[in-house]
Amino acid sequence: MKNLVYTAFILCVLTCTSSCTSKKDKSDVFWTEKNSPEKIGEMIINDLISRPDIMMYRTPELTTIHYAEACAGMGAVRLACLSNNTTLLHQLDDRYKDLIATFDSLPANHVDANVLGILPFEFYLCWRGDENLQQGKRFADIQWEDPIEDGLTNQTRYWIDDIYMIGSLQVQAYRATGNKVYLDRAALEIDAYLQKLQQPNGLFYHGEGAPFHWGRGNGWVAAGLTELISVLPTENEHYSSILEGYKKMMEALLQYQAPDGMWRQLIDKEESWPESSSTAMFGYAMKVGAYSGILTGNEYVTAYQKAWNALTDRIDENGKLTDICVGTGKSDDMQYYLDRPRITGDLHGQAPMLWFAASLLK
Repeated sequence: MKNLVYTAFILCVLTCTSSCTSKKDKSDVFWTEKNSPEKIGEMIINDLISRPDIMMYRTPELTTIHYAEACAGMGAVRLACLSNNTTLLHQLDDRYKDLIATFDSLPANHVDANVLGILPFEFYLCWRGDENLQQGKRFADIQWEDPIEDGLTNQTRYWIDDIYMIGSLQVQAYRATGNKVYLDRAALEIDAYLQKLQQPNGLFYHGEGAPFHWGRGNGWVAAGLTELISVLPTENEHYSSILEGYKKMMEALLQYQAPDGMWRQLIDKEESWPESSSTAMFGYAMKVGAYSGILTGNEYVTAYQKAWNALTDRIDENGKLTDICVGTGKSDDMQYYLDRPRITGDLHGQAPMLWFAASLLK
């Protein structure tokens, strides 16, 4: 039975991806063979598959797969599906299938746990499979089992990364089911976050008591806004507000991109160092926005092209991205952010590179 399901999924992939590839406008190709999305993406996916252990997230209240692993896995499946790489898809299935089968036993009462649902949803979108759908839906539905005032999820905490953690899960649920209730949830939540957290300059502070525009934190916002606005119907009551917030952020980011194509650890501080995870997230956001027709003007195309070329120069021979900021808590000291260590190959950077690469294949 499993072989029949897998054969069906391969046929589906072949049909879908050949159609997607054939429609690509060659004028959009700005890369070389060496740094093509297929080449770079395959390197990063092979690195992910080669890691002997699945990255875990542990707190006193929670032990489960790390959200960064789920984000990387989702990007890997999406990219492998788009590029018709059935070998990588089979290897990714082998890496995650047993884990996904246990998702119904995992706690699901925290944004960093529920966001794991984006991974089985992506497998479902690639080749179906009822278990993948049900495991993803469980995380998406539990998020709204006991909403608070105004209909927001009880996981609301007004941390900027929640815009992605909550938004991407609900959008994936919509993509998998076609049920607009998931878009309504995401739009309600994200609009509330925008009204509370977006600064007059379009960017976002890391948090209360941390009045700094930290790169990756803003990257989560950009990616989450992009996931939603690219599929949200214009008739949604929150569409205009979210569109305004998204465009305001994208316009601000254009001002702060460095000449080499990178964005910085602290976005608006020129003395800050170039940081890769945020650059990948911003590049992804601008590419999807331009592809969707939401962002108009050649400046956005130029920006994401420069970002891609700058990032691919930072990929080593093992498919690992350099200059990724380590995990960073909030601080009221700017020097704290400037002194944060840079690491190579962390999944917080690998994941958005996979999203970015996949977006370039559409």
